[in-house]
Amino acid sequence: MKLLIKNGRVIDPASGLDVQGDVAMAAGRIVSIGQVSADFTADRTIDASGCIVAPGLVDLAVRLREPGYEHEGMLESELAAAAAGGVTSVVCLPDTDPTLDEPGLVEMLKLRARKLSRCRLFPLGALTRGLKGENLTEMAELHEAGCVGYSQAEVAIKDTLVLQRAMQYAATFGYSVWLRPQDAWLGKGIAASGAVATRLGLSGVPVAAETIALNTIVELSRATGARVHLCRLSSAAGIEIVRQAKAQGLPITADVSINSLMLTDVDIGFFNSAMRLNPPLRQGRDRDALQAALADGTLDALVSDHTPVSEDEKLLPFGEATPGGTGVELLLSLALKAAGLQAGEAASLPAEALRRALGTVTLGPVKVLGDALGSLATSAGRIVQGGVADLCVFDPRDSWRVQPEALVSQGKHTPFAYECTGMEMPGRVRLTVVAGQVAHEAQVA
Repeated sequence: MKLLIKNGRVIDPASGLDVQGDVAMAAGRIVSIGQVSADFTADRTIDASGCIVAPGLVDLAVRLREPGYEHEGMLESELAAAAAGGVTSVVCLPDTDPTLDEPGLVEMLKLRARKLSRCRLFPLGALTRGLKGENLTEMAELHEAGCVGYSQAEVAIKDTLVLQRAMQYAATFGYSVWLRPQDAWLGKGIAASGAVATRLGLSGVPVAAETIALNTIVELSRATGARVHLCRLSSAAGIEIVRQAKAQGLPITADVSINSLMLTDVDIGFFNSAMRLNPPLRQGRDRDALQAALADGTLDALVSDHTPVSEDEKLLPFGEATPGGTGVELLLSLALKAAGLQAGEAASLPAEALRRALGTVTLGPVKVLGDALGSLATSAGRIVQGGVADLCVFDPRDSWRVQPEALVSQGKHTPFAYECTGMEMPGRVRLTVVAGQVAHEAQVA
C-alpha cells in the first residue's frame, strides 16, 4: 500500500528535523519526506494540517496480560490500546502465567502480534525459571525465539550469587539484563515511607529499598561487564547512583514511569486505590529529581508501565488492591505535559522542548534496545528516508480528559482519570501507522 500524509509538521528528534511537508510511504518504508515526487501515486492520502507527524512511540514497559490474566487484558485489546496512543512498538514483561521462560510461548506471542498488525511486539524473557530467582533460563534459546532482553519483572532475586551468574551469562553473549532495583525484604511495604504513609497507617517502602539494590546491580555490572537496563526508578537518591555509574562509563541505561514522573504520595489522598502502584509514589523532591534526570539524559526513556487491572482486584482497600494502572494510551500526552505543553496551548512549548519530549518516547527507548531490534535498529524511532514507516500523527492543539469507559484497554483503572490529579491531557493522537499500514485512526468530531 502507498500512503501519503500531507501538510503535517514533521519532527524527528534523532536528526533535529522539523519541517512542514509531506511523508510518502510504500512497501512499509518511507520513500520521501518534505517534497514528494510528482510521479508518486498514493493509494490513500491523509491531510495532517495542524498536526505533528512524529516517529511511532516505543514503550519499554507494557503488560499485555496474556497468557494467564486474560480477565485483565488480552493481546488484542492491549495492542489496540497501544496503537490508540500512537505507540508502534512495545516491550512486554515476562510475568505472565506461565512466565515467558520457554521459547514456544515467546514465539506464540510474536506470531499472534504479527497477525493482529496493530503494534510491533518485543518480549522480555524471564531471567530465571518461573521468576523464582533460583535457576537461570535458557537465554540463548529465548534469544532465538525473539527476546530482546531478560527480566525479573517485579520479582527481586534474593540470592546475589544467582544474579551474578545471570549477569555473567548475559555478558558472555551480549544480552541485556532488565532489572527493577528493589530489595526483596525492604520492598515489601505498601506505600513509600514518609509522612503520608505514616498518617494513613500504611507500611512503608524506604528509599533504601531502591538504593541498596541499585548499588548491588552497579557493582555486579562493573564486575561482569553486563549491559543493564534499570527499570522504573523512583527516587532522587537512586538517580544520583545512576548518574555516577554512567559517568564511570558502565553499560547502564534507565527509565522512569509516567506515574512516578507526574504524581507523588500526596495523590493517594484518602486511600485512593488507583494510586496503588509499583514502584510506590514518592515525595515531591523525588518527582522533581526524576523530571530533571529525564531532561538531562540521566534517564534514557519514559515508559507507561502499562498494567491493566480488573475491577474486582482494584476496588479493594488500598493495601489489598492489586498495584498497577492503564497507561499506554496516555504516554504521549503525559510526555508532552511533563515537557510543559499546556492543554489547548499548541504554541506554549518551544520547538527544542517538544523534540526532547518526543525523544524520550522514541529515540531514547530505541537506544536502550540497541542491536536487539535487528534490522529495525537503524530506523526505528526515527523519520528517515528508506527507514521503517512507523509514525504517530497527533494534534497538539487538542486536549482531552481521561474517561475510563472511553479507554481502548481492557483495564479501565488509571491514576490519571481521577479528579485529585487535576490533569487535562494535551495532544490527541489522530493516526498511527505501523509498517506503512494504518493501525489506528481516530474519529474526528
